[in-house]
Amino acid sequence: MKARTAIVCSVADQGVAALTNILVLVAAARLSTVADFARFSAVYLVFTVLLGVSGAYTGQPLVLRRGESDEVGGACRSAVAFTLLTAAALGALLATVCLTLPGATAHALMMLGLVLPVVLGQDTMRYAFSTLHLPHLALAGDVLRLVCVLGALAVQPYGAAAARLVSVWGLSALPALLLSAALLHRRAAGTPLRLKVLLRRGHLGRRFVVEFGVGNATSQLSVLGLGMVGNPLVVGALRGATTVFGPLNVLFTSATGFGPPLLGRLASERRRVRATATLAAVLAVTAAAWATALALLPDKIGRHLLGDTWPTAAALLPATGSQYAAMAVGTCGLLALRMLDPRTTLSIQVVFSLAAVAFLTGGYVLGGVPGAAWGLCLGSVCKAVATWTRVARLRRRTAVEQAPVSASAVRSSS
Repeated sequence: MKARTAIVCSVADQGVAALTNILVLVAAARLSTVADFARFSAVYLVFTVLLGVSGAYTGQPLVLRRGESDEVGGACRSAVAFTLLTAAALGALLATVCLTLPGATAHALMMLGLVLPVVLGQDTMRYAFSTLHLPHLALAGDVLRLVCVLGALAVQPYGAAAARLVSVWGLSALPALLLSAALLHRRAAGTPLRLKVLLRRGHLGRRFVVEFGVGNATSQLSVLGLGMVGNPLVVGALRGATTVFGPLNVLFTSATGFGPPLLGRLASERRRVRATATLAAVLAVTAAAWATALALLPDKIGRHLLGDTWPTAAALLPATGSQYAAMAVGTCGLLALRMLDPRTTLSIQVVFSLAAVAFLTGGYVLGGVPGAAWGLCLGSVCKAVATWTRVARLRRRTAVEQAPVSASAVRSSS
């Protein structure tokens, strides 16, 4: 597949996956009572966390794999098998525990445990196809899942219990899982299956899980903390401002999750870093253009999108738009580091996630909600600078290490 077509398929696949998650919540909200939707949302939040952990532990190390076709195919088979086995074990434990607990929420969590291997296994298939340079097959599976889940939820009656909606949503991913499994089997059958590699101490997934936890937990909890001890308006305003930048989150996730196999096609490390820097510039310009378009929206359309939250969210668009432009540069910097030396990203994630919390709090103390938004922007800027500084240092170190080798080669040839 040509690189341009592969990029389009990868972005489209991530967009379809994100659209599925959004439409599932919309459909559940239309079918449920307020209480049942609250239960479904709580269960879906648990699933979102487990999905992030699974992607960090299994999927993100997988897309960094390069080598012979049999080795890569075996790594894909191993990742899928490992996800299915661990999800089945974890799901069985969750279902068993919730079976002994009373209440509708526990019942819904029990259903999540039963369908967990299906939904997590289907997601890991996406990473496998990306690693095999077959993103169109990942797109086919996600389109099938979108059609099945919307069709299954469409025939549910109003007032359906949260447990029923969770089970219908989870089982609707089974056709996509079976299709993806058949397609993967055709391309990776007979390759070595090594599950113990995923449990070794040096497995990159452990570091990536910590990065996921630090990067997501600190930002979410800091915003919620400000809402609890300060002004609750800060939560709605910041959440509203970031919601309208949802399409950019799709692009950033596509770059992190599916960028390495595409950039890995380039012959040299230097060309890969240059391509990543170009991608950073393109995404930053896209973020700025999106923020400008949102700022020019008529107030009527903005209120239709976010209701009464729109005026406060619109006031934060300059800060949030600048933050997303910096996030584009930082995301691509982390992508370059993962291709150069994936063990260097953990320290940056930890340090600058904590720094972002400090900037958020300090900005809120000095300037209220707008100050908090600019504090988040400053944290993203510092993180972007740190990532590309580390990239430059690694490139210089590599050049110094390769220089003696080149000199000795010249002397031996002469």
